[in-house]
Amino acid sequence: MRAATPQLMRSKPAPATGTVSVVATVLNEAQSIGALLDSLCRQTAIPDEVIIVDGGSADGTVGLAEEFRDRLPLRVFVVEGCTIAAGRNRAIETAQGEYIAVTDAGVRLVPRWLESLLEPLRSGRADVSSGFFVSDPHSLFELALGATTLPLAEEIDPAKFLPSSRSIAFRKKAWAEVGGYPEHLDYCEDLVFDQRLRRWGYRFAWVPEAVACTRPRPDLAAFFLQYYRYARGDGKAGLWWRRHAMRYAAYLLLAPGLRVPVLWPLLACGAAAYLARPLGHLRPHLASLGPRDRLEALAWVPVIRLAGDVAKMAGYPAGLWWRWRREHVSSPPGRGLG
Repeated sequence: MRAATPQLMRSKPAPATGTVSVVATVLNEAQSIGALLDSLCRQTAIPDEVIIVDGGSADGTVGLAEEFRDRLPLRVFVVEGCTIAAGRNRAIETAQGEYIAVTDAGVRLVPRWLESLLEPLRSGRADVSSGFFVSDPHSLFELALGATTLPLAEEIDPAKFLPSSRSIAFRKKAWAEVGGYPEHLDYCEDLVFDQRLRRWGYRFAWVPEAVACTRPRPDLAAFFLQYYRYARGDGKAGLWWRRHAMRYAAYLLLAPGLRVPVLWPLLACGAAAYLARPLGHLRPHLASLGPRDRLEALAWVPVIRLAGDVAKMAGYPAGLWWRWRREHVSSPPGRGLG
């Protein structure tokens, strides 16, 4: 069954052939909006338009964005309280480009980001370009957090990869066909959008050189909240239930095992295997650190792993409860940008 499309979308004129629109949503991003827009100014392929939808910032984000009007073909809209998905849909509705490139606040784009994303679309070999993102740490904690939570490009399976909307491009007609981003979700909306595109048979191209450099959360509390919201989004969208079930099962088995000393060597081997990948990601960065900083960065890895797991185990049932209430009891849509 064909997905419903927004009424505004159906009334828009056909986009101009070959033109490119870059869209992003922001909320209270005064500290990061300049880096994002400056990196767009430095692109080897300049977009025909840049559309920013602000969800109602109170920190001067809009004014700072407006300062780039003389450097970019920029349009800024304020839509108070809109979700990330709704903001993206509003931006794309107004966009005149045949090709839509989506990024996000809090990132810095490499100079060939847009050029790289556009090549598979303009050559006709794909309808969707899957870009990539890497950590842009500003502290030891952020270095450890990026190593623990983000994959390396060589670990990605292009056939299964669902690109983040920090770095993705697609034909506008593909977005229209699948009904746009799901506006009832406040997190994981980009993954659900990707799944819709794959179900409709649109061709994806893996473009690892289209890199968005994203700064990790600055402290453990901010990271915990981020992963709680991600997992709650999984529950709301009905995503990855097997993955979450395996996590609950692992910790249910771990708790009684800690009381049995004979099992401690086995548990230690399991913990080492669980930490092997993030420690491997961190290893290349250790050579540039002093001994104390090296130990601190290494010590953060198990703490981050545990905090992330607890956040996910708390967030997922909250999302399932929201989903159940939405399906069985009248419930308002998701939260705003954040």
